[in-house]
Amino acid sequence: MNYQEILEEIQEEVRHMLPAGKVATYIPQLSSISPHKFGMAVQTIDGDSFQVGEAFEHFSIQSISKVYTLALGFTFEGEKIWNRVGLEPSGTTFNSLIQLEYEQGIPRNPFVNAGALVVSDILVSHLKDPQPSFLDFVRQRANNTYIQDDPLVAFSEGQAGFRNAAMANFLKSFSNLTNEVEEVLKFYYFHCSLSMSCVDLANGFLFLANKGHCPWTNQTVLTASQTKRVNALMLTCGTYDAAGDFAFNVGLPGKSGVGGGIVAVIPNRLTVAVWSPGLNKKGNSAAGQYALELFTTKTGVSIF
Repeated sequence: MNYQEILEEIQEEVRHMLPAGKVATYIPQLSSISPHKFGMAVQTIDGDSFQVGEAFEHFSIQSISKVYTLALGFTFEGEKIWNRVGLEPSGTTFNSLIQLEYEQGIPRNPFVNAGALVVSDILVSHLKDPQPSFLDFVRQRANNTYIQDDPLVAFSEGQAGFRNAAMANFLKSFSNLTNEVEEVLKFYYFHCSLSMSCVDLANGFLFLANKGHCPWTNQTVLTASQTKRVNALMLTCGTYDAAGDFAFNVGLPGKSGVGGGIVAVIPNRLTVAVWSPGLNKKGNSAAGQYALELFTTKTGVSIF
């Protein structure tokens, strides 16, 4: 299959949509990003890579980092992790407090903000030096030692993070955070501020297309069973409360972030990452989701 030709066709077909949606403005550092940006990258488990547009340009991955925190937390806690965070789609916004109160401090899944805060708390407990240790984990998965966090983005999120702080304190009140609230929030903002490219993300999620085995380090990160579970959660919960729409139109496990990135997995075959900063009403990249829909349509490949 000629993936390069397909990517070039997709780039032409989404061009008319740019700038689509609205760039995230509630995080001030993201509001200045041009909505005309578009990049896309494919990485196969056979070692082939393909790119178009601004596929090498770094952007703030935001909630995409929650897949990495879940994967690392899973290695520490195993099945015990599900005692503190659920497995179900939210059906509400990613920063809902109402649902968290109704379910007595157990977040619906690890990809809503409350769930990611719990997983962040797990990592803070297990890692002696959480920030550099987690950064090293991501760099190894992506095969890029130059990946960095963006302190300005992290600071910007902290300045505007009143709802996240409220959720963290609420979790603490139900004894579902063991570390200090400020320490957990600091690590949460750190991992959301990682700056990566479509190429980095396509490389960095390849272990999830490869039964948990990372080809860059020749390391088994997750078991095949754990990998199946992470991919299942991406399908059902990875695109906020639009997971059903994403599964219907794209048909792949995927994870989005309000920085405009989306990365998706075709198990046993490839990963595909796309970036376009303009978001739809659900907080997912408008042109990015359409590009992924075109990708599965043109290749004829999805998990269904």
